[in-house]
Amino acid sequence: MPFFCWNAKRAKNCFGIIIATLFIMFGGIWLFEYMDAAALNYSVSTPAKAPEGEMRLVIRIYDRVLELYDNDKLFKRYRVAVGKQATPTPVGEWNIVYKGWSPSEIMGTRWMGLDISWGSYGIHGTSAPWSIGSFASHGCIRMRNADSEELYGWVPIGTPVDIIGPKPKIARVLRRGTAGPDVVVLQLKLVALGYYQERAKGVFGKDTEAALRAFQRDNRLPESGITDEKTMNLLKL
Repeated sequence: MPFFCWNAKRAKNCFGIIIATLFIMFGGIWLFEYMDAAALNYSVSTPAKAPEGEMRLVIRIYDRVLELYDNDKLFKRYRVAVGKQATPTPVGEWNIVYKGWSPSEIMGTRWMGLDISWGSYGIHGTSAPWSIGSFASHGCIRMRNADSEELYGWVPIGTPVDIIGPKPKIARVLRRGTAGPDVVVLQLKLVALGYYQERAKGVFGKDTEAALRAFQRDNRLPESGITDEKTMNLLKL
C-alpha cells in the first residue's frame, strides 16, 4: 500500500511538472509572437478595425515582413517566412489572382495565389508556425494561420503584391518569349530608367521588347531587342 501511494504521488507530481512545462513553453511562444507583432506595428496607426480603401501588399524578403497598405498608408505588418536560398521567393510585381482554402494541410488554412508564370507561388498559412521569421519555404510566403485568415478576409483578388529582395543575375540572353526571375530584373531596370510602364512580371513580351529597343535606340546601339553584351553593359546589369 505505501508503494502504491508513493507511485501515485510521484505520478501526480510528474503530471503537474509536464502541465507546467507545456504551459510555460506555449505561453512563451504566445508571448514571443505577441511581442514580435507589437514591435512590428509600434509605429503604425490603425484607427479602423479593417482597411477600407485600395489595398497593396509589400513583402520585404530581407526582413521577412509582409506589409499591408490601405490607400498607400501602412496599415499593418506581419512576420512571415520566405524562400530558402535554394528555392527563393521570386522578386517582382505581382497580383493576387486566386483565393481559396489551402490546397494542402501543410499550407495552413488559407491560400492567396500569385500570377507568377513559372511556378505555383502564393501567400498561405502553415502547419509549422515555428518557421515564421526564417528562410524556410520553397518560395511561397508563409504566415501564421490566424494572420493568413485575417489578411484573406481583407484583400480582394487583383490586389498588387510587390516582392522586394535580392535580384538574381542575368546569365543568359533574354529575348521575346523568355520568362523567369532574370526577366524581372531587366524589367525593373527599364522601369527605373523610364522605358517600361508595366508591372515587372518576368515575361518578355512585346512591351518589354519595345522598351529595350527604345533604350538601345537612345544609346545608339543596334535595335536588336535582345540583351546583347553592349546593351547589358550600358544597363549595368
